[in-house]
Amino acid sequence: MKRNIENYLVAWKDSPKRKPLILRGARQVGKTFIINAFGNAHFEYYLSVNLEQDRNLQTVFASNNPEIIINELTSLYNIPVIAGKTLLFVDEIQVSPAAIASLRYFYEQAPGLHIIAAGSLLDHTLNEVSYSMPIGRVEYAYLYPLNFMEFCTALGETGLCDYISNFSPDKNFSATIHSKIADYLRLYFFIGGMPEAIQTYIDTGNLIEVEKVHSNILTSLQYDFAKYGTRKEQDFLKLSLHYVANNIGRKVKYVNIDRNVHSSQLKEALLKLEMSRVIHLVRKTKSVNPPITQFVDNDTFKPVFMDIGLANHLAQIRLADIKNLCTDFEGALAEQFVGQEFIASSPVFKETRLYYWIREAKNSNAEIDYLLQIENGIYPVEVKAGKTGTLKSLQVFLGAVDKQKGIRLNLDVPNYGDHLQAVIRVNNQNKSIQYSLISLPLYFAGFIGEMKLL
Repeated sequence: MKRNIENYLVAWKDSPKRKPLILRGARQVGKTFIINAFGNAHFEYYLSVNLEQDRNLQTVFASNNPEIIINELTSLYNIPVIAGKTLLFVDEIQVSPAAIASLRYFYEQAPGLHIIAAGSLLDHTLNEVSYSMPIGRVEYAYLYPLNFMEFCTALGETGLCDYISNFSPDKNFSATIHSKIADYLRLYFFIGGMPEAIQTYIDTGNLIEVEKVHSNILTSLQYDFAKYGTRKEQDFLKLSLHYVANNIGRKVKYVNIDRNVHSSQLKEALLKLEMSRVIHLVRKTKSVNPPITQFVDNDTFKPVFMDIGLANHLAQIRLADIKNLCTDFEGALAEQFVGQEFIASSPVFKETRLYYWIREAKNSNAEIDYLLQIENGIYPVEVKAGKTGTLKSLQVFLGAVDKQKGIRLNLDVPNYGDHLQAVIRVNNQNKSIQYSLISLPLYFAGFIGEMKLL
């Protein structure tokens, strides 16, 4: 199953400024699989150790002496650890803060050795341990569920991927190809991007088997809650998890999660789910000029799930006949998909945050689903589940902050409009605005920053 991160790993391998690499991502997004494939394909020797499966290995890394660690690992596994020829992969490194701390010594004392570490709950350990962390002596990469293009590639639809990748604004977009891509998009909405779910569909073509995979993944995610705190705190995590799946794209209201639980406890549960990369919190921002992080309200946010297929499963949407399935959840799924694509299409080395804009005024509310900073511009993005829909909120945003260009993502073919006119209400007065609209199919979400349309 080809992943976009593979090219990044090859570049890391060949870089003269390479540092030990920590791969971060939620459970079961494919971290171990991709590193195993990379190690076996690109190195003469590959040594993989799992600190969760063999707790005795923690004493090996406790010395913080790379030479001693390498000698002991070579003796234990009978695999040479040679700079430039061996990839050392330390999996589930979060169980050993000492092993994390040792990475700085590998950087300083054994810079020629290729070493990668990964862990499903690594962010919690990085946030809590008191050991001297290897700041500035490691680099990070981020892995998420497969995005839509990776999904289509896995299903053998490379022709569709090439057509999307080679799209040019000066060419007409084939309605026939658009229809076929839309069919795969709907399939992705319900299968999602978890590698095991996709492989199961490839192997069986059976959506019920995919449901079983979703169920098992969610069970394992909730099993991890036992590591987060007290039984009561675990209950708050479960409440929040189910709330998110049923309220994608809606501003979080703690009273709707459980009116009998204090908001601070529920907020802490949501933040823990975010740290575990099970959910992403889209934060409210008032920033209309770069940087987009300048005026962020960290206490106001709406959630999206780590994976659209898992979200559907938690929301109890069955996959038996998705072609005829039409639900009130369509708008939420479209917003979930776009957010997931924005995150997955970001540079591998960059941890991406999502933002939205909202104006709450009497009889004049307006909300922009996402705000994107692309180079030195900030652009509003409206997400529509169908081919039609009003643009009131987008027009209000453009008029209120004196911007001239907006983006719409929907299920129609690409089209562009210049010198569009609208009358909006700003500060209790009518205001005429002129703007440009870039309208693209939902499946172009991951390409917006690359299309040179802005």
